[in-house]
Amino acid sequence: MARRALPVTAAAFAMSAALLLAGCGGGDDSSSDDIKGADTASGSPSASGSASASPAADRPDVSLPKDLDLVFDFEKPSDAGNAAALADAENYIRALNHGITQQAPDDPAYQYYSAGDAARYANSQIKEYVKGGWTLTGQDRYYRAETSAAGDSDKVKLVTVAFCEDASKVYGKEVKSGKVLRTEESPDDFLKFSIVMASAKGSPVWRAQQITVTEKATECQE
Repeated sequence: MARRALPVTAAAFAMSAALLLAGCGGGDDSSSDDIKGADTASGSPSASGSASASPAADRPDVSLPKDLDLVFDFEKPSDAGNAAALADAENYIRALNHGITQQAPDDPAYQYYSAGDAARYANSQIKEYVKGGWTLTGQDRYYRAETSAAGDSDKVKLVTVAFCEDASKVYGKEVKSGKVLRTEESPDDFLKFSIVMASAKGSPVWRAQQITVTEKATECQE
């Protein structure tokens, strides 16, 4: 079993940027949850797989077991907002993996770094691992990051973060036995993520709102 060999992998959770903008400006019931609490934290992620916290914030723990290494081979964008959005997109991925290794579908870490469809995606992934009795081990590499403006309103900024994943060296592991479920490298190991990140104006925190995951992404195969 490989990192993403799950029934829900191919699912694309989508919401239009226009709807996000309208909602975050004060409208439907998803908007307040998407942005609520975003101005309560600050800080930047560390390169070791966990988020660092500033004295003014208390970001959640996204540390991972020693046998699971997430590698983010990203170049930092020159634009400060895009760089912050990319950093918290990393934290969203860390938080998703934290939930899997903790076997916790309601883990507060991914709920802090996501809302709406992106939170539902993380929850569904974690539930599949818990249901199967699996956790993760190995090295998971993310690379070729791109960022672009996705819209703006009086209250929220949106940035789209896209990147590739090479999951050929990360494997499922049975929680009870510790048996590693190794597989041979295949096109299934290469995925493309597109995540819409949102930040309330004046807040340093960016939260994943919308996520699309493309399997067997040919552009990600090196």
